[in-house]
Amino acid sequence: MSDRPQSVLVIDDEAQIRMILRISLTAHGYRVLEAGSGREGLALAAQARPDLLVLDLGLPDMDGKDVLDELRRWSPMPVLVLSVRAGDTEKVLCLDGGANDYVTKPFSIPEFLARVRVLLRAPLAAGQVDGPVRCGALQVDLAARRVSLNNGDIALTPKEYAVLAALARQPGRVVTQQQLLKDIWGPTHVEDSHYLRVVVGHLRQKLGDDPAEPQYIATEAGIGYRLREQSQEQGHD
Repeated sequence: MSDRPQSVLVIDDEAQIRMILRISLTAHGYRVLEAGSGREGLALAAQARPDLLVLDLGLPDMDGKDVLDELRRWSPMPVLVLSVRAGDTEKVLCLDGGANDYVTKPFSIPEFLARVRVLLRAPLAAGQVDGPVRCGALQVDLAARRVSLNNGDIALTPKEYAVLAALARQPGRVVTQQQLLKDIWGPTHVEDSHYLRVVVGHLRQKLGDDPAEPQYIATEAGIGYRLREQSQEQGHD
């Protein structure tokens, strides 16, 4: 195993933001690369192959979503979008376009670093896992299609299991409502978000999960859901 530090490429045209991220990331052992424009960032990503890309959307030469689109043509590296654009539509477009997470400016450094840790722990091959996934007392065994809580089996309906399994395959990553509805209910139901809310509500009841202080299934309001990791810092969602 290599002892080299994990590298993070920050593409942001604000020098102050780059400095804050460089100081914070370097203090936690990461090697930081920087670019102030989309083209410069893409070239640096291709040359240095960083472990994680932190991407601003409002770049001087191109929109960050176009940077993401070009990057996804040749690289599966995790991407954390960091932007002042707080609208749900923008977040959904980025997440559906291949971003792994989305943080809105102004942001909390501890939360930002926690999300960086989650993304750097995630498998890169397809952004998914197939073995048992643990989240505190919850275990989802994807191969056996078995869900247990405190070592006791939990009986789920097919839709409940499908939603939980979709989140478990990408622990710590936001899965959009549209993606869940399309994959589980079919492409004609991508607007039927009430179906998903009902199923997630039943899941939380069976898991004893409080939506106001979630231990397992966290809500990204208006965007989708994510399964917390056992070591992920807790907070309000």
